[in-house]
Amino acid sequence: MMFSESQFDGGSQIANSPATAAANRDTFGLVPLTIKQISEASQSGDDKSNFSVSGADVVNVTVVGMVSNIVERNTDVTFTLDDGTGKLDCKRWLNEPFDRLQMEDIREGIYVHVDGHLKSFKGEKHVAVFSARPVTNFDEITFHFVACIHNHARTTKVQKAQVDAENINSTPKTPIQNGTNGFVSTISSQTSVPFTLDGVKGVDEMVLAYLQHPANYGIEKGIHTDEVAQKLKLPSKKIMESLRTLENDGLIYSTIDEFHYKACEASN
Repeated sequence: MMFSESQFDGGSQIANSPATAAANRDTFGLVPLTIKQISEASQSGDDKSNFSVSGADVVNVTVVGMVSNIVERNTDVTFTLDDGTGKLDCKRWLNEPFDRLQMEDIREGIYVHVDGHLKSFKGEKHVAVFSARPVTNFDEITFHFVACIHNHARTTKVQKAQVDAENINSTPKTPIQNGTNGFVSTISSQTSVPFTLDGVKGVDEMVLAYLQHPANYGIEKGIHTDEVAQKLKLPSKKIMESLRTLENDGLIYSTIDEFHYKACEASN
């Protein structure tokens, strides 16, 4: 894939799309994916409208790639997206004036950021687009692939944790020997310490919840550490320690610098 230098002359900041109701509709639960991941997605259970990637259900996706094969009609615009891992057909219905206005900025040979519903028709996957905008900063492409990696790592970790939890639940109770009384009553192998599948608790849980809030998750450049400390009323040092822990666990990642962080997925 070749990158068009002229496309990224807009400066170093990632541009945000207009804050309109049309632009923001149905964006909750977006999952960053590569086209290869989408091509390998399997349909989830009996619900043919849902897909599974790395063992997790996926409905809405975010993809970044180069545009080709644009076909414009009165009711819709179709195009092909290529991110270097594969190609994906996309379709944008022109139901509202904003849809048509936004698609005027999409042309062949440029990189775009696409949000939409993952669908399948006659065995071929495609995306029903509800947001599309040109990429104005090369770093946004890098950020997207980093987000894909983090999402995959986190999903894999959660799946492993679920399997481990099931194994713990199925482990027989074991008699524990007492130094003076011999064998005493059996206890469960499970611990009573508060536990979540992600192993997140305390300050880490507060920080992660703040970053996963839909309003904060929607900010592409992420949230500054100072804002997190101010909102949670905690020392900056404690916040930084928590952010590093969450980053190492694959739950968040830094964006434009070491002080801006973004969660890998929004909260439910």
